Amino acid sequence: MAAEYATFGLAPATRAGGVHADGDFQVHRDFLDFVVDGRPLLFRLSDLDAVSPLASDVPPAIFTAQVRGLLLEADAPLPGGRYVIYGCPECADLACGAVTAVILRDGDDFVWRDFAWQTGEHADLELNGYQGIGPYRFPGAVYRAALATLLDGVPHPRRRVLLIGARVALLARLAAALRTIGIGADITEDAREVPADELRTYGAVAFGRTVTEDRRASVRRAFADAGVEVTHVDGLAPIVPVLVAQIEHALDRGPAERHRLTRLTASAAAADVEVTSPCRVRLTAYRLDRLHRIHVHEVFDGVLEPGGHRLDLAAGAVKGEAYLVARTPGSVLVTAVTRGGPGPGKPG
Repeated sequence: MAAEYATFGLAPATRAGGVHADGDFQVHRDFLDFVVDGRPLLFRLSDLDAVSPLASDVPPAIFTAQVRGLLLEADAPLPGGRYVIYGCPECADLACGAVTAVILRDGDDFVWRDFAWQTGEHADLELNGYQGIGPYRFPGAVYRAALATLLDGVPHPRRRVLLIGARVALLARLAAALRTIGIGADITEDAREVPADELRTYGAVAFGRTVTEDRRASVRRAFADAGVEVTHVDGLAPIVPVLVAQIEHALDRGPAERHRLTRLTASAAAADVEVTSPCRVRLTAYRLDRLHRIHVHEVFDGVLEPGGHRLDLAAGAVKGEAYLVARTPGSVLVTAVTRGGPGPGKPG
């Protein structure tokens, strides 16, 4: 099949980290996604938890080698002229599986074709080829310009958060959880004592529920005086996985159209979820009882098609003070469970 011309671009993307109910965790990764005809290529691959080779946390020499490979200035790493387009976000090991494609030159154009899921040295297109994806023909000048800008270095996002609150033990557990998934975290009582250069390294500041408005205003002034804009997170509950999810969402500054998960609301009866592409969605409910003990319920885990979905919640999962965390491979949202009924939705 002849490759039709397509537009090519790059856009910041995030693989959201998180702490799961069973204590396991997944690592936060920031990367550049490939945008084909205005849409992230990763979204065309449905339920895939993966990142491109253009990740912000790889060493500069390896990052440069990946860019030069996509520009065909280096030999293909796999037989048949195949390059890794998306790989495992935890270890980047081919054995875990990767999306690969043949990249070649045709005159001044670059062509991506024969996309496949690959777990070994050779790809089996008949068994593991992606039908209906590609081939794509990119005009050489546009393609080279988009990638060549990365050779001068890609700005690293500010993946640090400043934690402010009165419950030191909770903040210590939260900071440890964030560091586990690759997000730097520091604790302070008053940001006015933090040097301006250090404040500029934070992407978000999170407040505990007991922090007064005067103290919050003082922190905001300190960041404003340092000339840096940060996202402010008001902690919903003293529950570490919920706070981690809030901070993950706050650090993801990509445009809404680059997110798979775009809406989450919940009542005691049902949750309304909206996704922009087919993807796996996991809903976890956290609630506090009258003794402030934490109860966790996995209420949904499945693949949803694009659009709005209403998902029933178990009767005891969200009674009392409860919160819902929704996760897809690249997005996370958090909401408090309201006592009223959910708004208009579509049965999921």
